[in-house]
Amino acid sequence: MAQGAGMPQIVILGAGLGGTIAAYEIRDAVKGRANVTVVNDQEDYWFVPSNPWVAVRWREPDAIKVHLPPVMAKKGIGFTAIGAKRVHPGENRVELNDGTSLAYDYLVIATGPDLAFNEVAGLGPGGFTQSVCRTDHASAAADAFERLCADPKPIVVGAAQGASCYGPAYEFALILDTELKRRKVRDRVPMTFVTAEPYIGHLGLDGVGDTKSLLESELRDRHIKWVCNNRITSVEAGVMHTEELNEDGSIKATHDLPFGFSMILPAFRGVPAVFGIEGLTNPRGFILADKHQRNPTFKNVYSLGVCVAIPPVGPTPVPVGVPKTGFMIESMVTAIAANLVRELAGQEPSVEATWNAVCLADFGDGGVAFVAEPQIPPRNRNWAGKGKWVHVAKVGFEKYFLRKVRKGESEPFYERLMLHALGIRKLRFD
Repeated sequence: MAQGAGMPQIVILGAGLGGTIAAYEIRDAVKGRANVTVVNDQEDYWFVPSNPWVAVRWREPDAIKVHLPPVMAKKGIGFTAIGAKRVHPGENRVELNDGTSLAYDYLVIATGPDLAFNEVAGLGPGGFTQSVCRTDHASAAADAFERLCADPKPIVVGAAQGASCYGPAYEFALILDTELKRRKVRDRVPMTFVTAEPYIGHLGLDGVGDTKSLLESELRDRHIKWVCNNRITSVEAGVMHTEELNEDGSIKATHDLPFGFSMILPAFRGVPAVFGIEGLTNPRGFILADKHQRNPTFKNVYSLGVCVAIPPVGPTPVPVGVPKTGFMIESMVTAIAANLVRELAGQEPSVEATWNAVCLADFGDGGVAFVAEPQIPPRNRNWAGKGKWVHVAKVGFEKYFLRKVRKGESEPFYERLMLHALGIRKLRFD
């Protein structure tokens, strides 16, 4: 389908988990009333939740990839992989990496984060630790894991200070445990879990249900030691230097942790295209948004996903960010689509995202799931559970979501049935 001439222009910045689904849902909602264009820095979509599986070779990268241009073209969505150099919200345009600009009437920012590895010396793929934040990182981690299995040494896994995504750190530590047992080398690989969280299972959410006991039990049963209130000071080849803090922020102990393999999730910050724009972002570069997902200063700019500024649930000795789970992101998508429909009709935005959290953390031989409604306490629903069914559910979700992206579907009928079965209401609009 061709883009309509003379119609309002909606530009979506980013084509990850949130941006891709936003493009589909917004296009379906505004069809015939506005053009939709996606700006991304590559042509492929990668299903990031499967990256821990890629890092132990349970998945190959191509299995979780979707080539977006033909899907976007079929949906009648404009698409460019040139990438954004800078957003100019006062001029209603996005400057692209080739020097050209794309004008917009409405901008939806769904960039995800910039990975702040350089805030800790020696951290990240450019240093001495691995990452599962991107699929190419996970693929490189798989090579490093093979070397570890050939020459077993200690492992250190976890999340750095300021991180806001803890589930994948737990998930990967326990996936490693499962795979090492399968390879009959777990007995030669001591493991330590390091985290900025004040306690195991905090998850940036002050816990959900009994995640503290559930995850402590998993780590204890699998002989994985842990250090909480942990601040990584530097990493060098084979050694991680950390400080463990007391509740008042004073240093309780220092640790020099040897490793032959390490995966640490970094802190997040806003991407360079938006970082430091007054009125648009907070000091970390995250997009400021009101309850309708709209920026208070630039009212034709919306945002969703990891790039949105959400304050922490409370003070902690080491900085701990708040995660944005997939269900929460999809709720933001639906709210934005509904509010854009209202704006195009000359009305004010009125729809709010639910900001509920539904998470599946797979361990290969089981897993932990939790539901938090809303994500930030106090909650109306606060539940966590574990079992082998979580692994099965995570595999099913991967297949379902990749099919959805490949087909260009925003919310098919069977997703509505699933949400109804869970007792979770997602926003609807005409």
